[in-house]
Amino acid sequence: MFKKHVIYKTDNYNMLTVEVRGKTLVVREISDQWGEDCHEFLSRPQLMHWAENRYRPEDFTGREQEREAIMAALKEV
Repeated sequence: MFKKHVIYKTDNYNMLTVEVRGKTLVVREISDQWGEDCHEFLSRPQLMHWAENRYRPEDFTGREQEREAIMAALKEV
């Protein structure tokens, strides 16, 4: 049984989930523009490093709270 965390879900086509599979973290990023991307990480620091690069502050100008919520949810995994 895997533990699944929903980081954000705006609708059925735009969401980010993290599955905890033992020591492996599987991130599924689904968007209506790009389809589904799947990333596997072996540690939480590796996951957070990816997230810092994927969700850059300059991409969230005017939506800083949205980015902060995403990063906080990822840290809780």
